[in-house]
Amino acid sequence: MAVAYQIAVIGDWESVMGFRALGLDTYPVTSVDEAREKVRELAKTSCAVIYLTEQLAKDMEDVLARYKDGLRPAIILIPGREGSLGIGKNNIQRAIERAVGADIL
Repeated sequence: MAVAYQIAVIGDWESVMGFRALGLDTYPVTSVDEAREKVRELAKTSCAVIYLTEQLAKDMEDVLARYKDGLRPAIILIPGREGSLGIGKNNIQRAIERAVGADIL
């Protein structure tokens, strides 16, 4: 029997509510501590992907490091309503450099 994996979006209300229309599970939070707890909670479930706003992620390096090399959940940083901080792009660039051994972007 196949497992139905969940995709979640964590961020401020304005940043995550648009994802609800796409059928994703949305978790509006008001603080970094609340986001940190929600990531830990979702990691214990069948959640495969967590989209997290960069504004929250910048203060959650401990949580991001914990799940960085695991198979599940994949934590993908997205810009929030304030715009991009460039953290997500930098993380992708570092992952590519680790995988290929050079900066190809």
